[in-house]
Amino acid sequence: MKFRPCIDLHQGRVKQIVGSTLRDHEPGTLKENFVAENPPSYFANLFRRYNLTGGHVIMLGPGNQEAALQALNAWPGGLQIGGGITVEDAPYWLDQGASAVIVTSYVFKNGKIFWERLKELVERIGKNRLVLDLSCRKRDQHYYIVTNRWQWFTTTEISPETLAMLAGYCSEFLIHAADVEGKCKGIDTQLVELLGRWTPIPTTYAGGARSIEDLYLVKELGRGRLDLTIGSALDIFGGSGVTFEEVVTFNSRQPSS
Repeated sequence: MKFRPCIDLHQGRVKQIVGSTLRDHEPGTLKENFVAENPPSYFANLFRRYNLTGGHVIMLGPGNQEAALQALNAWPGGLQIGGGITVEDAPYWLDQGASAVIVTSYVFKNGKIFWERLKELVERIGKNRLVLDLSCRKRDQHYYIVTNRWQWFTTTEISPETLAMLAGYCSEFLIHAADVEGKCKGIDTQLVELLGRWTPIPTTYAGGARSIEDLYLVKELGRGRLDLTIGSALDIFGGSGVTFEEVVTFNSRQPSS
């Protein structure tokens, strides 16, 4: 179990955003916790210096490609990338230095799984370089995969069966708890506990982390099987709950896998 870094891009800049406020039909609702003065390459170089592997770059909407390339160029092979990736441009991003591509909306569309697209992706780039973003929101006491920057619900529920089926087509899952993303009010403990029991492959959880204690809580509830991303609470992103030094120290104390 380890901390994994992230670089969230919105309108070409590194930001931390409250996930539930990203709405195309209500643009005035967007809440930004942090907007960086430093470019994406600054953060990629920082993560590289401390060997914080397995991190991801997420392009939240259009206008982020140049910024994403800056991050990838700063650490070739050190970061995954996601945000509108399709079978057509997945090879391009891998050629630009991404260690893997993260895919959601291309596979989960119109509320369902497009298995043909998923199989085509695997044939094109291989499952070892594909991460499926299964970010979800809660509805009627169940968690459903959401797409298009966490705005649209699909009919696909996070369940042991879903995770087992999809695990055959990718190397990892990335799962944001979109309802708590960016709020720094604590992780979704129910979702973490379920994922710790159900996931058959490496999985990174993101959403709500507010202190270094959340790393230990995810380690416990997730049975050591989940990694954690911390965004808005981290001091390098303007937060006050967790210092960068703390997460580096945490990773250094974890046994090598």
